[in-house]
Amino acid sequence: MTTFPINLDFVRTLTDDVGMLQHSKYATPNKKEGYATDDNARALIAATNYFMLFNDLSVKKLIDTYLSLLLYMQRSDGKMHNFLSYDRQLLDEIGSEDCMGRTLWACGYCLNSKLPEQTKLLSKEVFDKLFCWVSSFTSPRAKAYSTMGLFHYQKAYAEDQNVKLNITALAKQLTEQFELESSEGWDWFESTLTYSNARLPHSLFLAYEATGEDKYLQVASKSMKFLINTQTINGVFVPIGNRGWYKKGSDRAIYDQQSVEAACTTEAAIAAFRNTNEEGYLKAAYEAFEWFFGKNLQSLTLYDPENGSCCDGITSQGLNQNKGAEATLSYLQARLNFEELKQQDNLLRARQK
Repeated sequence: MTTFPINLDFVRTLTDDVGMLQHSKYATPNKKEGYATDDNARALIAATNYFMLFNDLSVKKLIDTYLSLLLYMQRSDGKMHNFLSYDRQLLDEIGSEDCMGRTLWACGYCLNSKLPEQTKLLSKEVFDKLFCWVSSFTSPRAKAYSTMGLFHYQKAYAEDQNVKLNITALAKQLTEQFELESSEGWDWFESTLTYSNARLPHSLFLAYEATGEDKYLQVASKSMKFLINTQTINGVFVPIGNRGWYKKGSDRAIYDQQSVEAACTTEAAIAAFRNTNEEGYLKAAYEAFEWFFGKNLQSLTLYDPENGSCCDGITSQGLNQNKGAEATLSYLQARLNFEELKQQDNLLRARQK
């Protein structure tokens, strides 16, 4: 597997005193596009993960910045705004369910960490205030992100039996949707494969880990294998393109391929491997990750080890040379997942000696 030392330079470049900027023009932050709750939630997860793996206090300022923006973007009723202009004007009345789900995932992730207690208290406050809206979510991905947040919340508050009940409620909704939409040759939750697809099985692998309910593992495994097979062409990882997606019974879109899809698949496959010990999942994780380094249909490299930036994706004409927050954080989080796997493996081997 191709790996380079983890480089946070571009993460820092995209981050100012408000939060992480959404987009760049090539490798220069594009301030006209402002900030998004989505990206700052992603950034909070990645920075916290990095802190946990390397105990690097220099990222504490980044963590505080991202969490502070989430706090600012939370409405008085607990829901989230998603978009903020560079001059700090709120650009929407209410953010998407997905941005709210990502916020829950990020805040739950902070709770299951060694961050300072006051940072965790603030994460819990944002989480608890927002969580009352989860029962109204209709987006499968928002339910998946919320489940992932609850997975970490449960680790922080193992004595709270309500957390497990909430995980069960969301996982039940996802498995029921799978049973409703899936059919012969189409093992999926919806009639169309769109964006961040791997988060759906990923959340069910975590639900299984949290509850031990075999049904969640069965649906997670079936849907993940379908996704891996669908996104593999002649041994090459080919994520679903966002110019048309892949509707059941139609031809799938090849372009534009997004960096977030390679990262989602990598992370979900690692979670699948952790819960099943099936080597095929580990192989799938490596293949999805290698997409960043030229193992793609155009043999193009998206990641720049010099500054830690990542191109937004691959179009039919070549690279999308812009390097936004989503792409850069997607690569980083996938890379950190492999680092976590390596550290866990080393710990296991040390215990076995």
